[in-house]
Amino acid sequence: MANTLQTPPQNAPQAQTLEAPPAARRFAFLTDRKLALLFILPAFALLLFLSIWPLLWLLGLSFTDYSATRDSGYEFIAFDNYVTVLTSEVVHARALTTLIFVVGAVGLQTILGFTIAFLISRRIKGRGAITTLFLIPMMLSPIVVGLFWKFMLDVQFGVVNSFLDSLGFGRVEWLTQQRLALFSLVIVDTWQWTPFIMLIALAGLTAVPKYLYEAAEIDRASEWFKFRRITFPLVWPLLLIAVMFRAIEAFRLFDLVYILTGGGPGGTTETLSFNVYKVAFFGFDTGLASAYGILMVIVVTIAAQFYLRYLNRLQER
Repeated sequence: MANTLQTPPQNAPQAQTLEAPPAARRFAFLTDRKLALLFILPAFALLLFLSIWPLLWLLGLSFTDYSATRDSGYEFIAFDNYVTVLTSEVVHARALTTLIFVVGAVGLQTILGFTIAFLISRRIKGRGAITTLFLIPMMLSPIVVGLFWKFMLDVQFGVVNSFLDSLGFGRVEWLTQQRLALFSLVIVDTWQWTPFIMLIALAGLTAVPKYLYEAAEIDRASEWFKFRRITFPLVWPLLLIAVMFRAIEAFRLFDLVYILTGGGPGGTTETLSFNVYKVAFFGFDTGLASAYGILMVIVVTIAAQFYLRYLNRLQER
């Protein structure tokens, strides 16, 4: 009987080692970290050239008496420009005007935006079409919006005054009367940017879990109870983020003021950004305008930090 059991060979053949292709060996020095840096460097260089370097140059000019129209050199004057800005009564008046505009415009946009988003989220017919129509003002350029409303609010040929005149109320000087000019800016800014608040609030409302409302209905909770205990607390943090973005944008308002009122009448609609523009391009005091701009950046940064800390505390509760 033949022996079917055979002993394995003593020296088994060794497995062949795999070698990288020539192209892989050629770029072996490109590790994951180096490859990531290679992709990041172009974007970082563009950011450095367009944002960081101009900001550093602006910071340097703020300590000098530099003027763009003066052929002679400039001198280092330390913090004189900052002292001039902080002690100027004109700057204090423009800061108050800006504060009134920010509080009025952002507050009105938040109330209207959340209300519209809440009504749209009630599963009404044509929800997509209505949302698209509300988003149209936000897609327009602020310059176009300013020109559009400037014609509408014109005393003689404006549509708004023609409508009021037909109702027997008389014509109103929306952009040339001191008591109404700033209010008109608030209305125009609200018309354009309420859709932004509405969009953020609508995203928060659609993200609220359905089972919370179902549990509330089982307990026979009222609509007011569900809004006060479920809807508003869950949407509130997201709404605060939208308010922060809008407050920063409203703080540096320039284009609507430039188109609609030009800072008038009597400087009642002149915001901080528009005042910086006048100092730089009408007074040609580039060093003072640079210090002015740096102080505005510092104010926005500090306010945003406190606001973000408040948001973090709100989320930890």
